[in-house]
Order: sequence, then structure tokens, then C-alpha cells
Amino acid sequence: MMRRIWSAAARRRFSSPLLSGALALALLALLVSVPISGTFTRPLFAADSYTLEKVTEAPPAELPAALRGAVRADALQVKGPGGSLCEIWLRLSVPVAAAPSTELGITFGQIAEGTLLGVMRIAAPATDYRNQKIKPGLYTLRYADNPVDGNHQGVAPQRDFALLSPVTEDADPGTITRDEAIKRSAKTTGTKHPSVWSLWPGDDSAAAPALHFQDDMQIWLLNFRLPLAGGAQLSMGMVVVGHAPEA
Repeated sequence: MMRRIWSAAARRRFSSPLLSGALALALLALLVSVPISGTFTRPLFAADSYTLEKVTEAPPAELPAALRGAVRADALQVKGPGGSLCEIWLRLSVPVAAAPSTELGITFGQIAEGTLLGVMRIAAPATDYRNQKIKPGLYTLRYADNPVDGNHQGVAPQRDFALLSPVTEDADPGTITRDEAIKRSAKTTGTKHPSVWSLWPGDDSAAAPALHFQDDMQIWLLNFRLPLAGGAQLSMGMVVVGHAPEA
């Protein structure tokens, strides 16, 4: 009889809302503290406070002369919780491809692969869209398309990317081949894989430049207008913080 009474009392104690809530919080704390597969990556939040400022700042003096003459005299500066993250000097005029691509999944088919889009200064250690570590320094941004194969499916909603290459390896603004662009960009990562920065369709009706957090993809997207040869403006976005879900 006593055993039944104790069991019933115990059940009442463990079923109380206060104790149940405490147990749930303890379990949540345990789950959060245990890494999955040896690693744990904290998700991004809008409250991480990345900001954008358009600054009147000439391209760095150490930039090769040919590149300095090809980019704007003002920069798009992205700052994070720890200070300046990067600065981008967009190209003054981007050449238009003689035969625009109409392949599936390509947004910016009017730009030939290997075309210079601008120059980027990484001010603090960063990661690209493939979650590869990038050292501070000066880099070129060249347009490229993701190949259609099993190794790259689902990496991003579209196949458009910018490849980041050290200016010491890429000092001429002229358009180069896709293979050469990949080769130079691999110098950034020190691997066989280039440093890739995902490009997204821009919004012609929205203000630009602008920086916003996209919660569903956990990314910070920089939107800007890229001037094309002939005077047209191309709305484009680039992921500056965050990476592919499987990276």
C-alpha cells in the first residue's frame, strides 16, 4: 500500500508544470552544449548587426594601376560586430557578352565568365559561400557560373557566382577564361577549389545599395547596381555573410 502511495505521489511531483518546465530547460541546455559530429556552428541572426555604408574612399594605393583605373572612387563598406568586414569597389563599366547565355539557372547571362566585377578588400578573417576561410587582403571579383554536375547541385538557387582572386595573381581588368579565373581564385583558398561568393538576382524596385538579412537562408545579402557598358544598370545581390546549407 505504501509503495503505491509513494508512486502516486512521485507521479504527481514529476508531472507538476514547474518541475516539467525545469526538466525541459535542463534537457535543452544539454542538447545545445553537445556538438553534432564534433562541430557546432551558431546560426546567424539579424541582431548580429551587420551594416552597410557607402564611403568616398579611393581604391587602395597598393592596388595595381590597371585595376585602380577600372573601379569606382567610392566603396561599399560592410561592418559587423567586430568592426569592418569588407569593402567593395565596383567596376566603372562592365562589358556585355557578345552572345548572352540562356542556360537554365543563370541569372546574369549578359556577363561573360571571367569578367571583372570589382575589387574587394577583406578587412578581417572571413569565410566564403563554401565556408572556406579567407585571409584579409585585396582581391578581384570575377563572374563565373557553377557547373551542372552532381557535385554542385543545390548549392544555391541560381548558378551565378563571383570568384575571389588575390590581386597579386590577377592584376589586369581584362576578361579571362573561366579556367584561368578558377585557377587564380584557387590561390585564395590554397586548395584546388576557388573562393566562391554567391550572386543573387537584384530588385530593380528596391533601394540600392542595401544590406539585409535573409532568415530562411541565414545569410546577409548585399544589393547594388552594377553599371554595364552602354549605360544600363544591372541589379545584383551578393552574399557577404553566411554560406551554403551543406557547406
